[in-house]
Amino acid sequence: MNLPTRATLRWLAVFALAATWLVAGCGEGGDAPGAGGAEGSAAEVAERVNDVMRGTSFHSSGTTTAFVGAEQETWWDPEQGLRMKTSGPGVPGETYCKDGTSYISAPLFADMLEERGQYITVPDRLADVFVTTESGQDCDVYFKIADGGEFLPEEDTTVGGKPAKALKVSAGTASDTYFIEDGDTARLLRLDSLRNGRGSSTTYDSFGEKFSISIPPAEKTMPLDKFRSEVNRG
Repeated sequence: MNLPTRATLRWLAVFALAATWLVAGCGEGGDAPGAGGAEGSAAEVAERVNDVMRGTSFHSSGTTTAFVGAEQETWWDPEQGLRMKTSGPGVPGETYCKDGTSYISAPLFADMLEERGQYITVPDRLADVFVTTESGQDCDVYFKIADGGEFLPEEDTTVGGKPAKALKVSAGTASDTYFIEDGDTARLLRLDSLRNGRGSSTTYDSFGEKFSISIPPAEKTMPLDKFRSEVNRG
């Protein structure tokens, strides 16, 4: 289905929200302690965890609120960027991010639009294209703890045998509960999210390990505006 010209801003808005919907030197710093670990105010701890996670390679896996029955797996390396693989009934695809530029496979991008009530048909010639945009945000937007969180001692738990403090960020009916390792490392161990009645849970591991992340080559990418015009052309 072709999109009218007035849909352009909606496309841009949807893509800018991709990190919200798909929702994570070299990776040798995983064991470096954060100053104070999980001690301090919620804002201080969130900032500390974000600094550690931004500078440490890791892997995460779990479910997602973006699509019913879907799962996601993410790899992050501070130097190489981020790779996120989404799998599930009818929604296979990948997302990459490097130096503030996001790359989303065209079929997955179409599925994201469909979730928001906008329907497009991706031509076969664009099936292996990655739609690109520069959001003006760093790639840690895919996994960073948002502002405004509060500790919830009653939800403290253990993750993988490690004590973890619960820090919850809420906005309307949506919420993210981050479980932070209760020690000196200031690492995120698990994230439980709720969006539009859908729940998801993601666990983080393999801190400091080496991964190979290859951003899509230029010939396989297409800026959002050009992709839109190509879809309209059919």
